[in-house]
Order: sequence, then structure tokens, then C-alpha cells
Amino acid sequence: MNYSTLKKSVALSLVALTGVATLAVAQDAPATTSSTKVFGGRGQYRTWSIGVNGGVLAPVIAIGGSNDFNKWDVNLGYGLNIRKQLGHSFALELNGLRGKVSGSNDATLSGAGSTNREFETELQYAVDLRGVVNVGSIDFLRRENSVGFFLTAGGGYLAYAPKVTASNGTVTDWKGNATGPAGDKHEAKDYVKGFYIPVGAGVKFKVSERVNFNLGYTMNFVDADNFDGVYAKGTTKDHFSYGYAGLEFSLGSSAKPSLEWTNPLATMYDELKDPTLRQEVEALKTRVSAVEKSVEDLKKDTDGDGVADQFDKCPGTPAGTAVDGSGCPLPVPAAVTAPTTGVTGFEKIGFDFNSSVLKTESYPTLDKLSSVLRENGGKVTVNGYASSEGTAAYNLKLSKDRANSVKTYLVNSGVNASQVATKGNGEANPIASNDTEEGRIQNRRVETARN
Repeated sequence: MNYSTLKKSVALSLVALTGVATLAVAQDAPATTSSTKVFGGRGQYRTWSIGVNGGVLAPVIAIGGSNDFNKWDVNLGYGLNIRKQLGHSFALELNGLRGKVSGSNDATLSGAGSTNREFETELQYAVDLRGVVNVGSIDFLRRENSVGFFLTAGGGYLAYAPKVTASNGTVTDWKGNATGPAGDKHEAKDYVKGFYIPVGAGVKFKVSERVNFNLGYTMNFVDADNFDGVYAKGTTKDHFSYGYAGLEFSLGSSAKPSLEWTNPLATMYDELKDPTLRQEVEALKTRVSAVEKSVEDLKKDTDGDGVADQFDKCPGTPAGTAVDGSGCPLPVPAAVTAPTTGVTGFEKIGFDFNSSVLKTESYPTLDKLSSVLRENGGKVTVNGYASSEGTAAYNLKLSKDRANSVKTYLVNSGVNASQVATKGNGEANPIASNDTEEGRIQNRRVETARN
């Protein structure tokens, strides 16, 4: 049957009144703010909501397709929904819908898939679970979002009973006589039941922290060709649409914001600018500085003997004094006399393990020997030694290298090369036990002797 223009106006007026009621609720709803973290989880937000909606049902959809009747009516539909917001941009929603769908054929039957006069289908219920994707907001870059767009898709189950009036006036009412698709011999029932797929889109307006006003449109694809009571085309499926307006109410603590209206960019910015976080960063910098100072204190060597104060058992050692691993002076070898030239004894020259490189602490001793040889003449023999690690042949070579290092230093300081003879003694003539590291340190040496 066809509905009058008056009835269509009434249906549209119901939508407008829903919007007015929503705005009235918004005036009384106080804004709520909450401190949230980027990785704080869903527990810091309100994620559940319920809604009511009302609108118009029609046996056509926006994308076209075939229809069994070429004229469609506007009928009132109404529904409920429960939604769980899983993230800022995605939710799962359970929907329920009731109403009726009707249409008719004019005398020309142009574009119609049947010759029947009219139909009216009672939609006892249509229940579906659908995903809701928030595809963006016109003010997403602002801190507070208030307008958002969404897409929906899912699957559901419905029960319906068509009533068809044939061209000769015969009425066939499926209610109480529903047998399903043609040829189905099951026991007659009040309603035909089957599956459908809802696909839709819409826009929502945040009118308060608790209330949204939604406008949406859903195309419902029925998995049957008898929704309008006509098997006109066995290979096609029926469909119907639902355009609606509704109110949605957010559930949960008022101290929490709603997840669907959260702006991730604003949340991230707030977290980066959070004074508490900045204080934690400054405290971390202070702790790092304290650690660095502790490291510097461990490296501190007040007397310059090469042993850190932390491990120096003999602090205050004079500069240039050869020390052992504990920072204590090493024993001085017996003096070498040179009565005719004035060459007196000199401290032995120490070396690191497996090294023939002169230590800077040896320079004062060598400079003194160089001065005596340059001023008084005479000759000296430089004897190199090694500790007992390694093979005898290797240690002999190492002792020669150590003696040559001393000669090179003396020659570079102005001493004539003919005044300095060198000799490598290897592991011979140790001045301390090679069984301890302290003894081996003393044996890694060079001594000078008057020829």
C-alpha cells in the first residue's frame, strides 16, 4: 500500500524531534576531562554505550538493484543497539530492529519484477553484530572532537512475514503459513527466518560527554528472494534499507573520557608535555650525572703514579717514582758508579708486560743519564731484562728491544751512539721472584752499567 505525503512528513518530523531532544540533553551535560596515557590501555576510558534509534524503512537501497515492485513506501522503523569500543577507531555493535516494509506496482508495471499489486512485510525482528569503523572527524586536529563519520558492516538473523495482494485482489498472508523458500515442505510457521548482511554509513555528533546524536543509513541484503512475498527472480535476493536518527548514551565512570572521541595526537602531546614526566626526565638526568661523577672519582689519580686513588695504598708518591700495582714505590737497584766521569747510579727503567715502549715516568731518569754522558763523556752498557712469561727465545728478543729503546732515547737526546752499548739478557739475573706479579713487574727492566 502507498503512504500519503502526510505520513511521510510525520516520520521525518519524528527524526527532527529526536535531534531537538538530543540538544536539550546536551545543555545539561557537564564536560568531563581526564588525564590519559598513550599506552594506558582501555581501562582509562569509557568503552560501553547503549542507543535508541528511529527512522524509515524502505524496500530499496541506495546502490540500486532489481525490485519486485516499482513503487516503495516510507514506514516507521525503530531499534536498539549496544556497542563496545575496542579502540579509538573500531567498535563492535549489537543491533536490533523492528518495523514493516511495503511497496506496490503502478498500472504500467515499468521496472517491476512481478505483476502483484502490493505487499507489506512485518519485520518481527532483525538482530545483527557489526563492526563500526570511525573513518575520521572534520576537526580531528583539534583537541576536542565533536563530529565523526563511521562505516558499518556485519551479519545478522531476521524474522519476517510478508502479505501480498495479487493483481486480481487475492491476498496471501504468510503469517502463520510461512514455509520458507519455494518447495520447502517444512511445517508452516508464523515467520520466515533467515540471514542478512547489513552495510552502512553515518555521522555522529558529540552533544555532551555522555550523549551522541547519530544519523545513519544501512542497506540490508537478505539471503532470500521472499522478503516481499514474491519469488519473481529465482537468482536474485531481496533487500531493504533503514535511514535513522538516534541517541547514544555512554556508560561508565564520569571521571573517564569516552574512547571513541579520544584524539590520539592530543593525548600524545599532553603526555610529552606532562610536568610529571618532565620531572622524571630531570631526575634521571641528575642520576646519570651522579653516576658520571662516581666514575670520574674512580679514575682520579692525585699523585699521578698511574694508580687510581681508589686502589692506591701509598698516596702521595713523588712524581716519576716507579710504583707497583698498589701504587707503592718499587725497590731501587744498587748504584752504578763511574768515578772518572761522574756517572752515578740511576734507577732502573721499568716496562709494561710484553712491551718495549718507554713509560713517561722513565723520562726524568733518562734525561739525567743523558746529561751526564753529554757533559762528562764515557760509555755505558744498557742491559735489558724480561720476566719469565713466554719462551726464553721470545724474552731474549724482548729484552734486546727494551735496551734498544733506551739507547734510542739517549741518542735522540744528544748522546753519541758510540757511547751506548746494548745487551739483551732475557730472563737471566732476576731481581725478584717470577712467581708473583709484583716480582715479575720488577724483572721487566733495563739497567745501565759503566764500561
